Amino acid sequence: MNYIVLDMEWNQPWPGSPSSKKVLPVAIRGEIIQIGAVRVTEDQQVTDEFQILIKPKYYRHLNRRVSKLTGIKESRLREEGVPFPEAMEQFRAWCGEDIIFLTWGFDDIGILRENLQLFELETDWTDKWYNAQMIFNAQTDGSTAQKALKTAMEIFEIEATRPAHDALGDAYHTALICARLDLRKGQAEYDAALKSHENGFHGAELPGCIGRKVFHDYADKRVALSAMSGEENLCPICGGRMLGSRWFAQPGHRYMDLATCPEHGKFLIRVRLSQQADGLIRVSRLTYEATSEAAEAYARRAEKADPEETVRPRRRRRHRSGAAPAAETPNE
Repeated sequence: MNYIVLDMEWNQPWPGSPSSKKVLPVAIRGEIIQIGAVRVTEDQQVTDEFQILIKPKYYRHLNRRVSKLTGIKESRLREEGVPFPEAMEQFRAWCGEDIIFLTWGFDDIGILRENLQLFELETDWTDKWYNAQMIFNAQTDGSTAQKALKTAMEIFEIEATRPAHDALGDAYHTALICARLDLRKGQAEYDAALKSHENGFHGAELPGCIGRKVFHDYADKRVALSAMSGEENLCPICGGRMLGSRWFAQPGHRYMDLATCPEHGKFLIRVRLSQQADGLIRVSRLTYEATSEAAEAYARRAEKADPEETVRPRRRRRHRSGAAPAAETPNE
């Protein structure tokens, strides 16, 4: 068995651009333009590396923020990039069999799967993965907050020898951190927490999560939940309004609801509420497939529910609301 430490860069269309208005066969948060990966052996030795540039098919014009952050230019993608299916063939061949993916954060695996689905490629080879960021937290300060890779490197006194915001550079530095963790223990604790459905491992999302978004500036809990079951309760496939059922409270200011799209069926919604510095409410929202373990947990919870447990959203109070940029991810 080998660990594959994975990092990617992806392009997102500029808001209001023609690319942003494209209706794709599969909803994606970004189109992958670079993959970097480092192999860590079972005895936690950092070994060989993989990197590749990918020529985008759908979002062909590189977002200038992405270009500035990564240093990648459109001309380089045109000259050196390969089509996504070819890149995946090379990457899978390099990974080999019996692998476990490690990422720094939740987004990379989700976006990889979205891109695989977009090109009608298999996704099951990505099923086994762990967010190394959560294992790092559990084995250092025990916090639930997401830490920047740079912060983790400083804690472990790892000197940066590769460029940041480069897929291979970030994967290499993540691999150095992973080599210092007790990965076997981390996996065991992670798996046990997911199976117990107790809000994941130090904030980890449960399997089957297909959408993540952050909202700001709600007046209070009921206004926030009203928005989550109302104007912000949109189908992750078609973007149409979904109908919510009932919110069930969970520990840690978390709530879950089962929503229904008339065209695409049911989705589980999990939200976490937190207070902003100005006293208003911030919402981290996760959307799950109806067949996911999280949705099954909701069904079991609903069977045992007392009618008084339902959280009834307030519908008439006005509020200010705004979604965070796509690059921001919740601490759910």
